[in-house]
Amino acid sequence: MKLTKTLALAALAAGSLLAGNATLQAQDNTNTPPAGAPAPHAHPNFERVAQELGLTDDQKTKFKAVLTDQQTQLRSLRTDATLTPEDKRAKAKEIRAATLTQLKTILTPDQLAKWQTLAHHGHPSAATGGTPPSAPPQQ
Repeated sequence: MKLTKTLALAALAAGSLLAGNATLQAQDNTNTPPAGAPAPHAHPNFERVAQELGLTDDQKTKFKAVLTDQQTQLRSLRTDATLTPEDKRAKAKEIRAATLTQLKTILTPDQLAKWQTLAHHGHPSAATGGTPPSAPPQQ
């Protein structure tokens, strides 16, 4: 009798867990961003970055357009199933180099250096695909 009660309780607990799990999985995805939130894949800190770089209104417009174009190209590249991983890396490097060339026409040298640091969390080489000029020798 005691074994039957234990098994019944265990079955009830397992059933409750399964039912709860199914209910959670069936819920709609209601994780929509609140009104006024940045668009998905938009740079969430654009205004902060623009302020730190000291961008003019004209620079902001051009800067954002260049970054949006780069993001679109890289997203398209990631989904291109016709390219090998090596080809994708090479093409991504070309896209970043083209973006850097465009940014050089928009930003002052000081702004560009700050952008590279901000955009790559202290790793300016990631923006250019090379090593930073002041990189310490490898040990």
